[in-house]
Amino acid sequence: MKISGARTETFSAIRRRALADAAGVSAAPRGTVTVDKAGFLGLEPADLTPKVQAALQTLMSEVEDLRTEVSRLKYRLNEAETLADMDVLAPVLNRRAFLREVRRVSAFAQRYGSPASLVFFDLDNFKAVNDRFGHAAGDSALKAVAERLLANVRESDIVGRMGGDEFAVLLTQADRATAEMKGESLAGAIRGVPVQFGEWSAPLHVSFGVREIEAGAEPETSLAEAGAAMLVKKRARLAAG
Repeated sequence: MKISGARTETFSAIRRRALADAAGVSAAPRGTVTVDKAGFLGLEPADLTPKVQAALQTLMSEVEDLRTEVSRLKYRLNEAETLADMDVLAPVLNRRAFLREVRRVSAFAQRYGSPASLVFFDLDNFKAVNDRFGHAAGDSALKAVAERLLANVRESDIVGRMGGDEFAVLLTQADRATAEMKGESLAGAIRGVPVQFGEWSAPLHVSFGVREIEAGAEPETSLAEAGAAMLVKKRARLAAG
């Protein structure tokens, strides 16, 4: 294709260049070739013969379609990343995503000197629920625990399921004493309302342990220490009858 103004360039070359830089093209009504778009392609307005105008209209339509497709793919990618962070059963973070948040909050706490703590929960006698009423009833109980934890924490706090019948809550701006009180409150919220599944109804009981996050501690280490604190409490309570 020969274009006036001593510029010779094939339309396919222009098309490749435009599509490669599609993300930088400003939006305009489809089928409209503007001076800005002509300049983007390295052309002067006087170069736009009727034939070139028609070719550019087709080109810019393809560019707009490409931009729409890129936006759609970005949305689907964000959606997939969100789903990858969620537990497969309960509406809370999975272990991997939760530990990532622990690392983030730990870094913030270390930098600004603000406390943060972990509360580790374990359902008591959960195996008996599964054995007596079936796994569907057990799943219902796990969902109920997750929902009660979410309903009783702040927006800045983070709830995750660590696997099986274990949950954890990451409390921001909370030292150990504050976390102990919050743990008692959350345990009470879980015990407060029996879980129902069909004709089955039973209260849930949990044990919990607390660990204040120390500067520089690995997330897995902090979580394990909170879990160990939970086991100490559970054994002491069971021993006391």
